[in-house]
Amino acid sequence: MARRPLPRILSSGTVSLTRGRDLARTAADSATDVLHPLLTIGRGLRILASAGRRKWSETPKDKRGPALFLGAACVLVVALVPYGPLLALITLMAAAAWQGRDRTPVKTGPGDAETERLASLYEALVPYFSTPEDPSPLFAHGGEWDKAFSGYEFDEAGRVTRLHIRYPAYFTDGEAASRARIEALLHAKSGRGREYLFEWDEEGNQLDLSVLAALPTGIAAQPFVTSPGETVLGFTDAGSVRRTLPVLEGDQPRDVPPVIWRTGPRATEPHLLAVGQPGSGTSTLLRSIALQALRHGGDVLIVEGGGSGEYSCLTGRGGVIAVECGPVGALATLEWAAKETERRLIAAHRAREAGRPAPEDTRRPLWILLDRPSVLAHLAAAEGGPDPLAQLQVPLRHGRAAHVTVAVTEQFEHLELLHDAVWQHTRARVVLGPATIQQVADVLGLPPHTTPPAQVPPGRGYARLGSGPVHRLQVPATPDPYDDDAQPAFRQAVLELLPERLAPGGTGSRGQAQPPAQGSAVDTPELASETP
Repeated sequence: MARRPLPRILSSGTVSLTRGRDLARTAADSATDVLHPLLTIGRGLRILASAGRRKWSETPKDKRGPALFLGAACVLVVALVPYGPLLALITLMAAAAWQGRDRTPVKTGPGDAETERLASLYEALVPYFSTPEDPSPLFAHGGEWDKAFSGYEFDEAGRVTRLHIRYPAYFTDGEAASRARIEALLHAKSGRGREYLFEWDEEGNQLDLSVLAALPTGIAAQPFVTSPGETVLGFTDAGSVRRTLPVLEGDQPRDVPPVIWRTGPRATEPHLLAVGQPGSGTSTLLRSIALQALRHGGDVLIVEGGGSGEYSCLTGRGGVIAVECGPVGALATLEWAAKETERRLIAAHRAREAGRPAPEDTRRPLWILLDRPSVLAHLAAAEGGPDPLAQLQVPLRHGRAAHVTVAVTEQFEHLELLHDAVWQHTRARVVLGPATIQQVADVLGLPPHTTPPAQVPPGRGYARLGSGPVHRLQVPATPDPYDDDAQPAFRQAVLELLPERLAPGGTGSRGQAQPPAQGSAVDTPELASETP
């Protein structure tokens, strides 16, 4: 016997069923909003009917006859009075609406547990916000906390999520040490394991404490909507920047606020330094920068000191000049980068003297990315060779005019091995991974306005561009696509952004002069073609 086909609604898949449920739910919500007055009146009529039935059942049987006669007389009077039935109907509807109104009690103040927590915070702040000479102290043991705390919010667990504090004018809020003591105390008393934002209003003697939501960690590397010269370092809080970018988090589109690093001849922060612990995400940041530079037509030169092969996916790709891992190759490559910077400067200068625009090859961005260069410096010193980092002085000092950008990543333990030129010319700074407030302040120049959490995901940290504010930062997930431990979706996203591999013997940087092979001498580039 032939099998009867399934109905269309059962054979069209779960997508149609899900869409139908969503439409039905939306229609039900809309109908509820439109019919809300009728539902309220119906609820009130039901309450009035229940009250009348209960009153009738409580009436003794010998009194029910007179009660019916009295009710019939009232109905007769209402019927004979002009507009009586209409007024009676209006009165009944009004009584039903009043009885059917939403009577959910509104919470007007903190509960017992919340009051106890606020009182504990108040008592803990008394030694810091009071002096014996104050005749009318705002903070005093056994005092009223509601005079100092004018605003507060709590989460489901009863912990503080927002707190507005008034403090005396004589508190030394202009001293960083005094503010740090208050922030550490509030962090400990309000609950650890969360990030708190402290906003000091020194003019109004007020402090706002708020709990920050976690930054998104599911945004993978992707073609960001940026112009040439703009690099997305990561994403931050909505109130920190005035711009948002459309991105995909998984399959869901959303707008997130980015931290944009601008490079080029007019950039005020032409070079970058990123510091972190092992596994904090500094290599992820460098891979993200490399992919964005290649997408905008730049040439990328990578020097890897760790020797872990995390940048092998870029070897032989279009736009990638070289990926060096040894001290000899790094020295030769950085010498070539220094000579290339000088060549660009000379060519641009001669073009300006002749009244011509700068040659195209001098305006193409050149990115020099160094991951843990202190390891190569140590190996070179052990072998008795010159320090490769000494060759960075020319690109760092003159790279902005020559369209050369340098990005260096290093670990906290080896920061003293970096040259003074790196510290002086890298005005864009990033700190990733777990770090103390003092470590963050030593690198960025300012302490963060938030409390660093004890447990952070890879790529999570802080960023500061020049003399600007310190931003929370979450680097987009850009793992090594050959790392089997990384998430497959993130690995695939990186593979889709990689340029095509060049054929054997092809030029690696769109026709630009290549760096010398390892161990070969570095010659001054020929400039005869740029002679006016």
